[in-house]
Order: sequence, then structure tokens, then C-alpha cells
Amino acid sequence: MRVGFVEWPEDLETGNQAWDRIADQINDARPDFLITNELPFGSWIASQPTFDPALAQNSIDAHARGIDALAALGIPAILSSVPVPAAGRLANEAIVIENGIARPIHRKHYFPQQPGWYEASWYVAGGNGFIAATAAGLSVGVMLCTDAMFNEHARGYGHQEATLIAIPRATGTATGNWLTAGKMAAIVSGSYVVSSNRSGRAHDGILFGGSGFAFAPDGELLATTDAANPLRLVEIDPQRSVRQRKEYPCYVRG
Repeated sequence: MRVGFVEWPEDLETGNQAWDRIADQINDARPDFLITNELPFGSWIASQPTFDPALAQNSIDAHARGIDALAALGIPAILSSVPVPAAGRLANEAIVIENGIARPIHRKHYFPQQPGWYEASWYVAGGNGFIAATAAGLSVGVMLCTDAMFNEHARGYGHQEATLIAIPRATGTATGNWLTAGKMAAIVSGSYVVSSNRSGRAHDGILFGGSGFAFAPDGELLATTDAANPLRLVEIDPQRSVRQRKEYPCYVRG
């Protein structure tokens, strides 16, 4: 199975030239499974330190248009994330789109609170745990951005025999720790780990770092994205994941 991952620009909207270029790239590549970056459509609202209902609704609306556009691509499975109303604020909800229908599979649990990323002011934590879901016939786990810094959840997905762990991100230009987190997630789970990220500069100056990545179940770095290659594909072999879970440290139980 061919899994695609990306770095998509800040303030992405459907129906313009930027989206048309992205759609053409996807249609040319025709992945079996596409993983987008975190909250890929519209502006990055969490750069503002205080929750704003109007901006929150703008983000909800931008993602509603975006999910319709993703569904229209006809890719067998697409994993993304969207803002949804929750407890007077928002939740950051991972979804899978199959056969034109979106279904939720995870809500983000961990949020930073610092300049550029005031996410704790905007989002409430999910309560549905880290439970693997089925998408495109694969067992898939999701860790939305900062979730990936809590490696015990990658290990838990490995115990659930997830073939793939997706890490949609919206992170800055310091990519070293994210590559380390992705590599360790693969090593402790025996799963493929694939991450997409936002790229470019926001209106208020925040710079997103791109550098999507894919790791094999043994922690081998398979590919990364960059400005010249904003869409990359990797081949997923479920049996490689099965074999790796019999190796150290995956077989170790606490």
C-alpha cells in the first residue's frame, strides 16, 4: 500500500491556485492512503492567546469546505484533522475519509501554551483514549502533533498491533525533536510512523517548518518532504510490522 504524506502551506483554502496545484499533485501520485498535516485548512488560529468564537467558526467553516474537497479527490482513504465545537471551545479531531464519508477516530490530548501555539486556550483535551482504528484495511493509530511527545501511546498502539501511526503536525522550524519522536514511536511500536506538517509563514510571523517524515517499523528513516517535494510516497508492508513486533524492544511487556 502506498501512503502519501505532505507539507501544505499555511492558510490553505480550497478553490484557489494553491489548492489546484495540490489536487493535481495528489491526482498524479494517486496514493492509496493520504495523511495531511494537522488542521490543514484556513489560518492557524492558535497563534492568538485568547479564544475568539468568530475565529473558531471561521476555522470550522474552512475545514468543512476542505473536507468536501478532500473527499472529492477520490483517494481510497485520507486521514486529516478538523476543529469541532466542544465545551465552549474546540476539540482537535482526527478523521478518516473513506468513500466520501468522514468519521472521527481520535481527539488530541496534549496542548502547548506558548507564543505562536496557545492551543490550551483554544482546545479541550479528548477523552476517547488512544485506540487504533481501521482505515483502508490497515490498523491505524493517531497522535496529533504534541501527542507524539508522549511515547507511551506509541507503545500502546504497538500492543494493539497497529500497522501505521499517523502524526499530523503544525510545528515550527526546529524539526530535530520531532524526528526523534517519530523514530522512537516506530522503534517502541513496531509500526510505520508517518507525519505531515504545515509549512510557510503565517500573517503574524509564525514560521512552520514542513519536513514531513516516514519511518519504517525498525526506526529506519524512509523519506522526508521539503519545499521541492511537498508530497512524498512510501510503501507500507504490513508483514514488516508484524515481524518487527517480535523483535526488541517491541516484545517487552512491563
